[in-house]
Amino acid sequence: MGLALRVSRHGHAWMANMSTVGHMKTFDTLADLAACVGQHVATSNWVLITQDQVNRFADATGDHQWIHVDVERAKEGPFGAPIAHGFLTLSLLPQFFDNTVEVKAVRMGVNYGLNKVRFMAPVPVGSRLRAQLKLQSATPIDGNGMQIQWDVTIEREGSDKPVCVAESLARMYV
Repeated sequence: MGLALRVSRHGHAWMANMSTVGHMKTFDTLADLAACVGQHVATSNWVLITQDQVNRFADATGDHQWIHVDVERAKEGPFGAPIAHGFLTLSLLPQFFDNTVEVKAVRMGVNYGLNKVRFMAPVPVGSRLRAQLKLQSATPIDGNGMQIQWDVTIEREGSDKPVCVAESLARMYV
């Protein structure tokens, strides 16, 4: 879950050295991104959760609990339908960042971990999810880099309650 930081996935703001292409927010430098600390930076594209995706995630992780993979039984279960694994939802972070933020001067980004994660509501198969990204901090680190902390809220279309909130850390290097 490489906080997708690829050499091009983070941030936004409304400032001089940033341009917007669709939903993608582009910054020239880490300093431009860091100027957005404390701000809502971006909203990702919607991502559809399919039963095939849930089944493949179950195969990859070994978590075949019936609420995820047994469609008929799940219809009679507590959620009325199969639901995505919480960790599947969390594993979408790279995709959310990848289609949302780019820092041109960055040569490499790595996932540094998570401070806190909460799964606030179920994600029924067929749901569409998106992420709201707020830049919490940007701290210089050794190696000509910056540690970035994002407050991420993952929303389900049509629901007032977030399905996941997370403090996500990444390290970006120029």
